[in-house]
Amino acid sequence: MDDTTHETIVLVHGLWMTPRSWEHWVTYYEARGHTVLTPGYPGFDIEVEGLRANPQIIADLTVPETVDHIAAVIQSLPAPPIIMGHSFGGTLTQLLLARGLGSAGVVIDSAPTEGVRVNPISQARSLFPALKNPANRRKAVGFTPEEFHYAFTNTLSEEDSRAVWDRYHIPAPGSWVWEFGLFANFKPGHQDTWVDYSADRAPLLFLSGSEDHIMPPSVNKSNAKHYHKSPAVTNYYEFEGRDHWTCAAPGWEAVADHALAWAQDHARGPKAAVPDA
Repeated sequence: MDDTTHETIVLVHGLWMTPRSWEHWVTYYEARGHTVLTPGYPGFDIEVEGLRANPQIIADLTVPETVDHIAAVIQSLPAPPIIMGHSFGGTLTQLLLARGLGSAGVVIDSAPTEGVRVNPISQARSLFPALKNPANRRKAVGFTPEEFHYAFTNTLSEEDSRAVWDRYHIPAPGSWVWEFGLFANFKPGHQDTWVDYSADRAPLLFLSGSEDHIMPPSVNKSNAKHYHKSPAVTNYYEFEGRDHWTCAAPGWEAVADHALAWAQDHARGPKAAVPDA
């Protein structure tokens, strides 16, 4: 990879994860001279082990306060950064771009924004651990190693999947799964994941994996097509054979390279200054 422009890149993690999930991408991009930020959701400064011990911090979190928190980080930068988000971080990335933030956005295996009504069977099965009990709306809900293997890491062996679960997995707010995976499209008025699909914004790329169970390609294709009336660039690209753990599963470098190359080709607005060597 031969980058000719140094960028500031903001990586936004998804549910059941923390900023630790980006650890390979941080070193990969920084080695090429980029500045990389991985803002966590409010309260995530206690990391994986702390969140497992005290998951109620996550259960009480809301989407608007999370978007506000990440937006403040981005607005403090000297120039609009490239924003990349994985899974629900993809939803948050779309909400950030809708606020006029970022020079370009890349969403990877993105959870949908409001109005996307595609719900494949594999997605329903993946989310069932959170949806099976209405009481989970008031809790932080995790996956068992077996549930995680089906939803996130289905192309890995059971042993490799368990290693991923041990290092990265945390509970996620059940209210988010219920509200934005089930109810948002049926409530009157705009919900917290609503965006104006016809508005102008920074260019946006959807990356999807053909073997993703929890956010399959059909969900990402539908989400991308919702932007057809926007004057802004919206592209879609699918990686064959990759699951939801695509940002760290073997061969993740190809995903990171594709994401950054596309963003650099399409980014608009002023660039961040390159620091002196």
